[in-house]
Amino acid sequence: VQLQASGGGLVQAGGSLRLSCAASGRAFSSYGMTSYTMGWFRQAPGKEREFVAAHRGSGGTAVYADSVKGRFTITRDNAKKTVHLQMNSLKYEDTAVYYCAAVTRRLILSTLRSPAEYDYWGQGTLVTVSS
Repeated sequence: VQLQASGGGLVQAGGSLRLSCAASGRAFSSYGMTSYTMGWFRQAPGKEREFVAAHRGSGGTAVYADSVKGRFTITRDNAKKTVHLQMNSLKYEDTAVYYCAAVTRRLILSTLRSPAEYDYWGQGTLVTVSS
């Protein structure tokens, strides 16, 4: 099982970036993806990994951290086994390494913000926002 994240880079404050995460491996079938929870977390230097957004699968809800609500949008393409994070109106404080994560079940709302609930992690992609 592998999650490959991409799309990070350097952007000025107010700009946009789109992160992508591609899943591969036997645990991730296109059919199974419909019920998997996919998430994005981030970790800034000297800080703990924090929840950014998650999508609970087809018919499920998208959930966002308060700090990114209204600016970030998580979407997924189950057939292509990918999840995206569109980041608009970026702020300096959004600077971090962003990680995609997945778990092969639909998490309940009260637990999907916890990194411990996710079984698979991508390698991280660095987002740097200049002020």
